[in-house]
Amino acid sequence: MNLRQMEVFRAVMFAGGVKSAAELLHVSPPAISKVLAQAGRASGLVLFERVKGRLIPTPEAHALYAEIDQLWHGVEKVRDTSRALAQPTHASLRLVCSASLAPYLVSRAVARLYEQVPRLQCRVQVVAPDIINQSLLERSTHPGIALAPQEHPNLATVKGYQCGLACVMRSDHPLAARKLVRPADLAGMRVIASPESVPFGQTLRRAFGAAGAQMHRDFECTSSTTACWFAQAGVGVAVVDEVAIAGGLLAGLEVRPFRSTEKLPVKILRNRYRPMSVTEQAFVQVFDGVWQEMARNTR
Repeated sequence: MNLRQMEVFRAVMFAGGVKSAAELLHVSPPAISKVLAQAGRASGLVLFERVKGRLIPTPEAHALYAEIDQLWHGVEKVRDTSRALAQPTHASLRLVCSASLAPYLVSRAVARLYEQVPRLQCRVQVVAPDIINQSLLERSTHPGIALAPQEHPNLATVKGYQCGLACVMRSDHPLAARKLVRPADLAGMRVIASPESVPFGQTLRRAFGAAGAQMHRDFECTSSTTACWFAQAGVGVAVVDEVAIAGGLLAGLEVRPFRSTEKLPVKILRNRYRPMSVTEQAFVQVFDGVWQEMARNTR
């Protein structure tokens, strides 16, 4: 007997007849009779005898029903589990992301995900790009959201975006009076730089071009978020990725567009050999929505 035959047999036993079983399973009585006959042939047993127009279960049917009813509790548990996985109210999510993405984009995406999954168990790690790859390859976190990620053959891109550059400074800085900052405007000024040994430092070198030789780059830090803190303190002016200053979260900082053709890739990554869960896919959707809103607000 297959599962459908067991289900129909159980329904007839439970409901006490073909018509009642048909109502229970939302099918027609002839369909029930057909599957019931198939169940009898498949089992090799006489399951019912007709007495005065009624189906009377045989002793074999009663013995079989006891086993199938016990089995059916397991089947229903599987169905409940599959429904819970498809539309989770309890779930877990382990994220790893670049520092620039955490203050605005990732935090708001997680907040929106909690609206869908109120009992979500979530853990977020903010790390360097090479650590993002390591975490994904070790499967200790999933997925990863990286600014200027390092490519790896075992990592797949789920979503990709492009991020421009912006210039940040205190409101009392001379450049705060400008609507747009060009590389040449930074000549003679202390510019909070990033080491050229990292991808973002290489991006800044290309963005500054020849004007970079006229800048004072005697202070370096490894992330745009950190650069914003030091610009806020008055150390100098910083050129950062746009996502680091999304939403105007840092009070006392002026933000101006920085003229450059340089773009930084932002990617949601996953281990190529680990499919994403429903909850992880839901996070990707809400993150994409937050990104699109940010992009509209910065146009």
